[in-house]
Amino acid sequence: MRYFTKPRGIKKKKEPWYKDGLRYECTRCGQCCTGRGYIWVDYQEILGMAEHLNLEPETFLYLYVRRVKSRRSLVQTPQGNCVFLSYDSAGQSQCKVFPARPAQCWTWPFWPANLFDERCWDQAAINCPGVGKGPLYNLTEIRQMRTASPTRRRRPQRRR
Repeated sequence: MRYFTKPRGIKKKKEPWYKDGLRYECTRCGQCCTGRGYIWVDYQEILGMAEHLNLEPETFLYLYVRRVKSRRSLVQTPQGNCVFLSYDSAGQSQCKVFPARPAQCWTWPFWPANLFDERCWDQAAINCPGVGKGPLYNLTEIRQMRTASPTRRRRPQRRR
């Protein structure tokens, strides 16, 4: 009598380390909007932000967008902050285009690089006091945000 065996080469998909969900709550510290880098935007996001600011798309492109090879990124201040970051009188960060903010912003901290492993998630928590606190995001929600994130989907570089 022969027993059914799993064919060779077929692996069962391993559950991600965050299968039980992750906690996150924005504390409005503004850390995610600072530091040099890129704030990737696509044309639909540009149209939405331009409309929110009552600008023509061409004007918005001229004032707030730069080309980086074949992609577009929002410009930053000389200090490296997002051009739309401001602070209220209580010191809480505010986004001037919050209702129309790009996917890179609304998917934070569920970026592929932060979800690579627990060490990467813990590293994100060093700069973001909301990581690990607040409401629990389930696996489906995390996967949706991870997929929507325009950040590079590759393994983070290890420091030597």
